[in-house]
This record gives sequence, C-alpha cells and structure tokens, in this order.
Amino acid sequence: HRFPVSSAAFSPDGSEILSRDESKAKIWCAASGRCLQTLGHADALCSAVFSPSGEAVLTASCDWTAKIWCSATGECLRTLE
Repeated sequence: HRFPVSSAAFSPDGSEILSRDESKAKIWCAASGRCLQTLGHADALCSAVFSPSGEAVLTASCDWTAKIWCSATGECLRTLE
C-alpha cells in the first residue's frame, strides 16, 4: 500500500485477506503474503468487504460509486452509481 491501511479482513474461508487504504483495495494470499489483486476507483475508497461466499468483493468510493469485483481475477463485474 502507498497509504496507511485503514481496514483488513479475512475471506470467509480464511485463505485470503482484503486490505484497504484510501486509494486501493488489495487481496492477499494469507499463506504466502503475496498480493493477488489490486482494486481501485477514481477517488478515495470508503469501504471494502468480501461477499459471504468470498467469490466477490464490494468496494465503495468517494467517487459516488460502488463496484463488485471478482476476487479470483480482479475483474470489475458491475459498477453501481
């Protein structure tokens, strides 16, 4: 991260960690510590959470959008405005 980490949480199965600073969310492998995905918005992030299944991540931003991401690929599946 380039900024202080403001939150972090384990995925439902404990295999991954989702962390967030003011500009990006990152998904990490809990076992190796390797960054698997980097998820971003046009403005600062307000929150980031795993879905109950762990297959998706929801982020919310000060750019007035929320995004649903595939946690395996980092692909943005939907932008909510």
